[in-house]
Amino acid sequence: MHFIEIFKQGGFIMWPLLAFSIAIWVITVQKILQLTKFQKDAKHFVDEATKIVQTQKLHEMEYLYKSCPEVIAKAHYAIFDESTSREDYEQRLARRLDETNSLLKKNMWMLGTIASSAPFVGLFGTVWGIMESFKQIGASGKAGFTVVAGSISEALIATGAGILVAVIAVMFYNYLNVKVSATAKEFKNSLGDMADQFNSIKR
Repeated sequence: MHFIEIFKQGGFIMWPLLAFSIAIWVITVQKILQLTKFQKDAKHFVDEATKIVQTQKLHEMEYLYKSCPEVIAKAHYAIFDESTSREDYEQRLARRLDETNSLLKKNMWMLGTIASSAPFVGLFGTVWGIMESFKQIGASGKAGFTVVAGSISEALIATGAGILVAVIAVMFYNYLNVKVSATAKEFKNSLGDMADQFNSIKR
């Protein structure tokens, strides 16, 4: 059976499920592009900052801060700011890492919401289809299968579509969650390595 025919048979409830599906793909693609760019920018900053630290030309860090995304620059600035105490440095760095995690996880809540709500949207379509079948029975005065077949088909399609959308949303949410965690951990480790290098030249 053709997709368009299935979509039509699923009834009006297929439209919000279609919107959910589009949102899943848009969010997933945007998040993958964001994570890829973040990893690239972070690596570029670390490579350039390493050169600056090794040559001890720390005055050039100001130009590097201006050339990279703010979230990356602010996190590394917490390392190179010599005016703060050790306790202030750790607190500032923790805040910057929290900001980074929040940025990387932005909009992921939508995938979780879709995953939890899509089955219920499909279930609503099921209930609606069953209600329509009872209306048809009442209108025709007959209880044969041919009378309710269309409504039952609509109900089953809506249920299946809701479950399918939810499964896809969960899969992408778990994938992105793992990728975000790995990216955040890698960024945190790079900050630690950079701090060690900076502290070594101050001794």
